[in-house]
Amino acid sequence: MNLMPRLAARREAGRPVRCALIGAGKFGSMFLAQVPHIEGLEVAAIADLDPERARQACRTVGWDEARIAATRFVDSGVTAAEMDGVEVVIEATGHPSAGARHALAAIAARRHVVMVNVEADVLVGPVLAAKARAAGVVYSMAYGDQPALVSEMVDWARAAGFTVAAAGKGTKYLPAYHRVTPDEVWSRYGLTPEAAKAAGMNPQMFNSFLDGTKSAIEMAAIANACGLDVPADGLAFPPCGVDDLAHVLRPKAAGGQLERDGMVEVVSSLERDGRPVFRDLRWGVYVVLKAPNPYAAACFKQYGLPTDSTGLYAAMYKPFHLIGLELSISVLNAALRGEPTGATRSWRGDAVATAKRDLKAGEMLDGEGGYTVYGRLMPAAASRTAKALPIGLAHHVRLTRDVAAGAVVTSDDVTLDETSPIVSLRRELEATSG
Repeated sequence: MNLMPRLAARREAGRPVRCALIGAGKFGSMFLAQVPHIEGLEVAAIADLDPERARQACRTVGWDEARIAATRFVDSGVTAAEMDGVEVVIEATGHPSAGARHALAAIAARRHVVMVNVEADVLVGPVLAAKARAAGVVYSMAYGDQPALVSEMVDWARAAGFTVAAAGKGTKYLPAYHRVTPDEVWSRYGLTPEAAKAAGMNPQMFNSFLDGTKSAIEMAAIANACGLDVPADGLAFPPCGVDDLAHVLRPKAAGGQLERDGMVEVVSSLERDGRPVFRDLRWGVYVVLKAPNPYAAACFKQYGLPTDSTGLYAAMYKPFHLIGLELSISVLNAALRGEPTGATRSWRGDAVATAKRDLKAGEMLDGEGGYTVYGRLMPAAASRTAKALPIGLAHHVRLTRDVAAGAVVTSDDVTLDETSPIVSLRRELEATSG
């Protein structure tokens, strides 16, 4: 990538890359842990609703008091985004409407944006990306998180002349997980509530990883960034280990489980009866390649790629992702190269609110990973036609009629404030995306 020589030149010229972090949770803390070890990268400001909690997060990850004293701590993401001298704004709150508001402030101030907040990106990302392009700044996915890593693999595959048959990630999945609530989440992870709290892990956020919401959001983000298609019936989560990726994730016409080439999908690390999958990809990402000709197919096998029975499809994978520990790659690419590490380009996939149980009129929805709804992946065109409620708008909105368990919640089922900025941005996306 040539990032370190570029960063060294900036440091020697007395012009370090200065960023602002909004949200000092787990992802943000992992990034902060690395910053003291990257000469030439500085965090000028950290915004959190509780600035003292953010200071304590810095101490927890090893910052000394001198570095903490040199950093400005504020309770407003907008203030951090607009601060003089900041080049890159990292949005890591995980809250869709806050993420969009902070991104807009950063873009208006001509700052590059690294959008850790995939929830906001899937809700209104194409609109934010267009505004960033118009302002001449970078709007980027966060390297270390699965969407950016998959986008890198897809770009590599296409640049090398391959067709991308499938791309996605692994996760721990069983159908019953769609109904899990935050009260049950830590036992599913094999943790005690005390251990999870000590590690700074939010139960509702981690429940969104388990109940399928995060998978839906991340696959929508990958589809939107890479021009891939979304399964018509949502994610199937087929059990699949790394040795079988090319066999399972190929079109049905070729003996696989996909509708066609060019799809996103998530593979499960558990068989449907709960047994572990052999050589699972729970923490990793993958791309399945299709050879353009018999010669390339022969090379797959000659050079050790695991292929399907035809030899035409082969899989490459990365067995891990380090989320915030890798985030500086995005920050430095934006500041030093003017390039994103993956970016939303079109609206192809959506994550929509789906009832976890029978819901009654008058109940309040509680968003990603909560007690009422989970996110289901849906093609964007189908979502718009159905007037499906995006999971990013299912926060503190009241149902106006009953919704059966497993049914998609629509905008006709809730009361939305059409004057709110985030709803207006979503309506702009729906009106401008073909």
